[in-house]
Amino acid sequence: MFTGIVEELGTVEALLDQGDAVRLTVRGPHVTLDAALGDSIAVNGCCLTVAERDQETFTADVMRETLEKTSLGDLTPGARVNLERAVTPQTRLGGHIVQGHVDGTGQVRRRTPSEHWEVVEVSLPAAIARYLVPKGSVTVAGISLTVVDVGPDSFTVSLIPETLARTTLGFKQAGDRVNLEVDVIAKYVERLLDPTTQKDPA
Repeated sequence: MFTGIVEELGTVEALLDQGDAVRLTVRGPHVTLDAALGDSIAVNGCCLTVAERDQETFTADVMRETLEKTSLGDLTPGARVNLERAVTPQTRLGGHIVQGHVDGTGQVRRRTPSEHWEVVEVSLPAAIARYLVPKGSVTVAGISLTVVDVGPDSFTVSLIPETLARTTLGFKQAGDRVNLEVDVIAKYVERLLDPTTQKDPA
């Protein structure tokens, strides 16, 4: 589990195509510092398992399905990625509960800068649109953000200078694909309220 607070901007070092999977190596000295084999690290919001590591890089195996259904399939050597280690019981919950399970991808549509922040509009897949509400939480490329407005097929978020400086959303351009994860609480509420899934406890 994660909180959507990016710890480090990493760099893709290598992508080794294995047919049905890719071996992804990322340089991230901060998140690798205390990483052990089997630990979880979120890469652009995708929970990956550390398979190899050295002092400054870690390697993870990424299945073909993950490459096809997330923006990890767009990565090339040299690409910058958002990195976050899994939370511990002592971690501050600075964002919201993030599983690292991508629900879909959107595309950056436009950026509107202002004096102290920047509004970014992202396209919204129809399959997950119902889970977003104004002032609710959404994870974009692994970043916990507050939804400003929700339209029929897009939503907006406001980015403060810290977010722009420390994450990939600082330089994503119109047309770039980003991973989206909706608030898991919304999905559980929907499941509980859906009459087709209700069963008599007796």
